[in-house]
Amino acid sequence: MSDRDPDTSANKGQMPETQTLDWNDGDMPYSREFGDHFYCRTDGRLECGHVFLSGNGLPDRWAQPKSPNGDFLIGELGFGTGLNFCETWRQWKLYRKPDSRLHFMSFELYPMSGQDIDRALSHWPEIKAEREALVAAWPAEPFGIIEIAVDEQTRLSVVCGPALEGVSAAPSGFDAWYLDGFAPSRNPDMWSPELMRTIHHKTAAGGTFGTYAAAGFVRRNLQAAGFIVERRPGFAGKREMLCGRKPG
Repeated sequence: MSDRDPDTSANKGQMPETQTLDWNDGDMPYSREFGDHFYCRTDGRLECGHVFLSGNGLPDRWAQPKSPNGDFLIGELGFGTGLNFCETWRQWKLYRKPDSRLHFMSFELYPMSGQDIDRALSHWPEIKAEREALVAAWPAEPFGIIEIAVDEQTRLSVVCGPALEGVSAAPSGFDAWYLDGFAPSRNPDMWSPELMRTIHHKTAAGGTFGTYAAAGFVRRNLQAAGFIVERRPGFAGKREMLCGRKPG
């Protein structure tokens, strides 16, 4: 994620097998390939709460009756440092019901190393326990589908590869989406009409999404896919963000 600057340039070069990272302020990763930070420079953890949790009506929805198997399924475009997962897991442990389960499924083209995840997330003492558990379970060579049962009620899946392929192969019934690719101007494939249609198809009736992105073409692609889209105030002075739901 990034400061979400409305830069009009897009990455057009050949993507390497791994991203090249620079580190700003000691622990903030910056992707040279996408020319973008992984999260808001003001406070990525608080941005997660504002955009992705609140944008999807969480944690309030975790108290509502769920499907017979009790699972709540969150999809995420762009696992990055794992910040959104760790903050969501932290909140989930505070508000979950004893018989409920969370499955967090993220789609990531270039998974980071455990060492880089640890460095990036060390900025936030609030998620120290979640960071340590994630890093301890993270594979030395992340590829394929990474499956981690972080506790008895919480499961993480990170699907490595192009988002469209991963989402197309994923199960249906997503309850919420974190649309968190790099800025649309830098990574337009992550916001394409085809991917938005696929996400809509995989979303349960009444399912929701939240995103920091507010670009016109992102909003139009989401609406054309079938979502009801709402503009809300963005985080840390950003004028707008988008959230919405699938009718049903």
